[in-house]
Amino acid sequence: MGAFVDSEIVGRWRFSTDPSRTEDEHGLLISGLLRGLKNNGAEIGRAAICSVVPPVTETVYSALERITAERPFVVGPGIRTGIKIKYDRVQDVGNDRVADAVAVHLMYGGPAIVVDIGTFTVFDAVTEDGTYVGGAIAPGPSLSAESVFLRASQLRRVELVEPPTAIGRNTVHAMQSGTIYGHVSLVEGMIRRFRVELCKADPSRCIVVATGGLASLISGCTDVFDHVNPDLTLIGLRLLYEKNQ
Repeated sequence: MGAFVDSEIVGRWRFSTDPSRTEDEHGLLISGLLRGLKNNGAEIGRAAICSVVPPVTETVYSALERITAERPFVVGPGIRTGIKIKYDRVQDVGNDRVADAVAVHLMYGGPAIVVDIGTFTVFDAVTEDGTYVGGAIAPGPSLSAESVFLRASQLRRVELVEPPTAIGRNTVHAMQSGTIYGHVSLVEGMIRRFRVELCKADPSRCIVVATGGLASLISGCTDVFDHVNPDLTLIGLRLLYEKNQ
């Protein structure tokens, strides 16, 4: 969640997606986060939603409508995006992926590859003329680590930090190495494949942008990214809102 005054981000927050949270609970949570901005002179009067969890979308929509006294803008089918989407089923493209594609095309040009690293790691490809042509989805580092913890009784849950060496000399470092460096290798390998398919004549032309909650963790272990922008999705949401006013 983020807040803008004009085009400047003045607040950003992360909290878990909980479908059981009620409209009132969402309202209290969001109001509390925005209260600090209001005390500093920022007045939040309009809202936009980019969600891939329909039950949460409904309750957040109602909460924001009460807070702002206006109907929030929701990213979805039929809105103006400014890009073309070339996908077998256009409606299957996640709204967050659309926001990322819009932001990367307008901010960095193309051809471009977006790597959104969070619960899942999502790769998206955008051509030079602004056509979204698809991507790939893989489990993110935290989901992979949690899966190992849940499926292997002798392995513990470990903190997601870069280990001192790739060759772990204890179980914690070994798990961190497999999770972090293994994911780095996944990202590097996928980007290499995307470059060849997206820019056959000159793969080096592709701009690679990392975003998402774990982008800084993975980007610190590789030089494959041209830009790291954790606010890319929020910026894309703002751009989509502006295009549809």
